[in-house]
Amino acid sequence: MDRSRYKITDQHAPHFVTFTVLHWIPVFTRPETANILLESLKFLSKEGLKIIVFVILENHTHLILQSDNLSKDIMRFKAHTAKQILQYLSQNNIK
Repeated sequence: MDRSRYKITDQHAPHFVTFTVLHWIPVFTRPETANILLESLKFLSKEGLKIIVFVILENHTHLILQSDNLSKDIMRFKAHTAKQILQYLSQNNIK
């Protein structure tokens, strides 16, 4: 049984989702961090995630997504993107 905190009511319908940065820190003001988010979306779109529309703001992003396993794709997206952003911030000594 797949455990997920995301409640997908209709697996075949598009869903509106919002992802926020912890404490609303303006992480996406840097092109490099926004590109990390975009690269993650590109990768998942090749794996079956349908991205209908998205907007990236300085501390959160809104998306309308569709997938055969949306909760799994959301978990993969968030885990990979967070890891890459934290690595970028650490390597560039950004606090």
